[in-house]
Amino acid sequence: MRQSILRTQLLTALFVVVLIAPAAWAAEPGTKDVTSLFINGGVSVEGLRAVDVGGILVLRGRTADPTQAAAVAAYAVTLGYKRVANLVQITTPVDDAAIERQVERQLSLSRSLDGCKIRINSHGGAVRISGTVQNELQKDFALEVVRNIDGVRSVQSDLQR
Repeated sequence: MRQSILRTQLLTALFVVVLIAPAAWAAEPGTKDVTSLFINGGVSVEGLRAVDVGGILVLRGRTADPTQAAAVAAYAVTLGYKRVANLVQITTPVDDAAIERQVERQLSLSRSLDGCKIRINSHGGAVRISGTVQNELQKDFALEVVRNIDGVRSVQSDLQR
């Protein structure tokens, strides 16, 4: 089922890139942003953008729920659109506990951080690293390790010397 959804999204994206996007880039007057219609209609998709390109509605955004992505397209039909390119991305939810474990594991493997007291907290992939280090090099190294962990979207440092 998931592969079928991904395959459909890939084909839709290819269709938009080949046929629709050039028209949107070249013909500004033929485009109309209708995002507000969806927001006023109660559609809740992160970063939702709805653009009418010559009678074809292009939908973009992100959601973890495939039914929400389908609901956006269904709502477009109720608004009278017959041609809809649904490019809403289905994202996997962030596993903050797994991110915290992975960061802690990677930091503990580094001998250059011996003697440091570091705490990790992740919320939605945004990692906050706090505690004490002995010098600026350790701080820079710890931040670089955290930034290279899969799933980390941003890093905020409260590390002190």
